[in-house]
Amino acid sequence: MKTKRFAIVALVSALGMTGAVHADPQRLSNRLIIGVNASGLMGTFKADGPIDKRNEFFKSLGSNGRSCATCHDAAQAMSFTPAHAQRLFKETRGADPLFASVDGANCSNVVRSDRAGHSLLLKSGLIRIPTPVPVNAEFSISVVQDPYGCALQIDPKTHVLTASVYRRPLPTANLTFLSAIMFDGRETLAPLNSADTLAANLRTGLLHQAMDATLGHAEAAASPTDAQLKSIVDFELAMFSGQLWDNRAGLLSGAGAGGGPMNLSNQLYYPGINDTLGADPNGIPFTAVSMTLYSAWEQSSATRRGESNEGDARAEIAAGEALFNSAPMTISNVRGLNDNAALGRPSAFAGTCATCHDTPNIGHHSLPLPLDIGTGHTANANFESDAVVAAAVAELSMPDLPVFLVSGCPNPFDPGQAASFYTTDPGRALISGHCADFNRLKGPILRGLAGRAPYFHNGAAANLRELVNFYNQRFKMALSERQKDQLVAFLNAL
Repeated sequence: MKTKRFAIVALVSALGMTGAVHADPQRLSNRLIIGVNASGLMGTFKADGPIDKRNEFFKSLGSNGRSCATCHDAAQAMSFTPAHAQRLFKETRGADPLFASVDGANCSNVVRSDRAGHSLLLKSGLIRIPTPVPVNAEFSISVVQDPYGCALQIDPKTHVLTASVYRRPLPTANLTFLSAIMFDGRETLAPLNSADTLAANLRTGLLHQAMDATLGHAEAAASPTDAQLKSIVDFELAMFSGQLWDNRAGLLSGAGAGGGPMNLSNQLYYPGINDTLGADPNGIPFTAVSMTLYSAWEQSSATRRGESNEGDARAEIAAGEALFNSAPMTISNVRGLNDNAALGRPSAFAGTCATCHDTPNIGHHSLPLPLDIGTGHTANANFESDAVVAAAVAELSMPDLPVFLVSGCPNPFDPGQAASFYTTDPGRALISGHCADFNRLKGPILRGLAGRAPYFHNGAAANLRELVNFYNQRFKMALSERQKDQLVAFLNAL
């Protein structure tokens, strides 16, 4: 522990000397929280000054002891991992506020000390999201697999038919880049699609999200005050998370590289930047070269293979970035793309990672474009008819989730034909009530991945290798094992 503490102090000193922020190491240490993960060190940086833990973000404003920081840990890229949850459960026997039955348990009738009743949180880091089925829905929904007994029920308080879906907490960092708030966009009260209105609309949505989280997740009897909500959102908007140090490659902002949260805080962004569908407001054409953080390492003397272990590791990261930008994939049966009129509704088309992750050096879509890539489908072969999706899902550590049957919707890939289908998460359709939104969820910002496994909205990818294996199968990428290693090295460096 003493050696690790010394290494972190030395790292902060090195960062101060690089000029990444115009401050001495001591002042930088007040603005930076460093967390240890399997790949190296994660940094969460406050761009506008010292981190003040007296902020309302860290205070319990409800009735069950939770604060925003309960589920959003700066050392874990402003989310949390199952390992963290397991440690807390062991230490507190479930008494920690994280395990509040309202949504920390598989169902709300589970007591905190019941370990089995918190299995989804402990194994996959999932929070239960009880979501009312829209009364004007274009579809009917039923449940065919209900492992916990609360998948679809009449809510005893609201008397409304409510579906339980289970999702990972999104990071409360890097929020200035958002194009949608929450996986299903439910807190996007005003569109985040124009540079002129982005700041105001983003703040409006985040204030509402903070209020809803306090009333819901923290079970507050009344909404926080305007001043308390402003304090939370001001804090969140200043926070940036990214991998800072790689165990093999060293400092991720060294030798001309652009990694780390300090560089991220200065990243150029505007809604529509490098938009896949050609909607960049400045008329700049889309380029698949969306990631350039480690372009300086591609030919640099710092990455000459065989000269050092550090050089080999940097070369692997640079090669993974190049694959992210160029490795071909075949995109088919993706709701939001293959049924998209702007693309001509192609049955299949060629793309790359940047087709969906187009925002330069950030990695989400720069305009709202929720997609169904298959992660909300089920590993049960009886409920999945698409062989490609089934093969991809088989690569994952899919948690044991409820399975819903959706009926009464047209088949988006076969116009005029009705289709019933199975899903573990209806996605945005539970907000809009529209068939066209089924299974569609946003792709989150990719920065800080190494600190917040597991991945996808439902924690189905236990690690980045599983995630890459899923994409390799789902989109027929035909990656070699070496290429998979390179992609994982790059993703860990984000």
